Amino acid sequence: MFMLDMMISMIFFILLIICVLV
Repeated sequence: MFMLDMMISMIFFILLIICVLV
């Protein structure tokens, strides 16, 4: 559960960075 939550937050953070860069 914790690992899944960490993974989701990490993916969300990466997507946010991509949106800012593009």
